[in-house]
Amino acid sequence: MTDMNIDYCGIEFKNPIVTASGTFGFGTEYGEYVSLDEYGGFGAKGLTRQPREGNKAPRIAETPSGILNSVGLQNPGVEIFAEYIMPELAKYDTHVIANMSGNTIKEYCEMAEILSGTDAAIIEMNISCPNVKHGGLAFGTDPATVLELTTEVKKHCTKPLVVKLSPNVTSITDIAKAAELGGADGLSLINTLLGMKIDINTRRPILANNTGGLSGPAVRPVAVRMVHQVYNAVKIPLIGMGGVMSGSDVIEFMIAGARLVALGTGMFVKPDLILDVKKEIAEYMDRFGVKNISEIVGTLRLN
Repeated sequence: MTDMNIDYCGIEFKNPIVTASGTFGFGTEYGEYVSLDEYGGFGAKGLTRQPREGNKAPRIAETPSGILNSVGLQNPGVEIFAEYIMPELAKYDTHVIANMSGNTIKEYCEMAEILSGTDAAIIEMNISCPNVKHGGLAFGTDPATVLELTTEVKKHCTKPLVVKLSPNVTSITDIAKAAELGGADGLSLINTLLGMKIDINTRRPILANNTGGLSGPAVRPVAVRMVHQVYNAVKIPLIGMGGVMSGSDVIEFMIAGARLVALGTGMFVKPDLILDVKKEIAEYMDRFGVKNISEIVGTLRLN
């Protein structure tokens, strides 16, 4: 019998598969395809301090091996989530990972306090957001800023704090180390890569916001490389994500160093992808005599 139970930040997950924030809404949208109970964890849609309507349409564009999105964090706000949505999610047999985004350190701290008062198991902090007090440069691109932000938010967070890393940086290991030094309990990576698609007839960008985040199979090799690098740079556990389309992809991320792996864009192609993924992982474990899935974490053999 294969055992997919795995510990992450002191929390026991029944399997290592979670959903990537922003790809699964607040869970109910996929109810007719697959139950949240199938997942080890559920990454809720990104939350902001106040409700947001998001960006103008078009907000999604297909690419040859993935999608560009510029949804703009459309959400009802953290307080509505805490009062009305989280109690419904708590009814499922899965751990909820609440994701938050802010434009100031104060906003992040306030959200951490609110979410700490809910049944969410983990709070994931998206640091790809613009820091409005420092010229709009993303929080996650500067190690000193990441250190300051993580240190302050940790003071207001009673749940495990996982920092979600942006790949749009010069050195992701420097950012990872800064988050760890600031008190992060774990890291998740990668967020989307910045991209653009142009309509050659109008010579204008397809997306109303001009650029968007690229996700899907095209980013997976970049994500796997970054997970491997960060795994060897820090001691805190990782959640890997980026273009996961199969059980083999999950195993690849775990060998690179991830303890949990998120499905995202793949679920737009196959909403019940989790079922095939779990089956493929079990078959792999049987084939190689892996008794517990944690045995393969960080077992990459370099040439």
